[in-house]
Amino acid sequence: MAGSLDALIDALRRLPGVGVKSAQRMAYHLLQHDRSGAVLLGRALQQAATGVQHCSRCHTFTEGELCGVCADTSRDARLLCVVETPADQAALERTGSFRGYYYVLMGRLSPLDGVGPREIGLPGLAERATDGRVEEVIVATNFTAEGEATAHVIGEMLRPRGLQVTRLARGVPVGSELEYVDLGTIAHALADRR
Repeated sequence: MAGSLDALIDALRRLPGVGVKSAQRMAYHLLQHDRSGAVLLGRALQQAATGVQHCSRCHTFTEGELCGVCADTSRDARLLCVVETPADQAALERTGSFRGYYYVLMGRLSPLDGVGPREIGLPGLAERATDGRVEEVIVATNFTAEGEATAHVIGEMLRPRGLQVTRLARGVPVGSELEYVDLGTIAHALADRR
């Protein structure tokens, strides 16, 4: 195989969930059926890699100093929602139900992987949350062991500073039937009932 093709396959394998076979299929497809798409993809990747940076206020991705959410002065400055990733922030924004600001950790605590409080920016979160305007911090980390540990550490760090710290509710998904919901979800739904 040509060196350029091998390099393309190796580059595609860096994507999450993409193994050798999938990377080969993508590379062959782009080169055989969609060369203009391959050029467009390469140009978009190059532009994003050089032009996208972190928002100076919340750490999500942006092309300017501030992201669109942080630049929006009509949002409620009393509410700060903490999420693990920009993808989590985007999911919350798509609901249209949150009008406060965000702080994106860019990860979660994982001591076994060497990811501690500094690596995910908890000192910056403490500074952002105690800016004098924030009253409630909504912790919206994932409901994994690492996400729960991260939420716990955030709560322990911010409650003594006089902030109300809340956690996203969890429970039975809308439209589901109880007999098909896992037992842990049912137990949390019962414990967190309103």
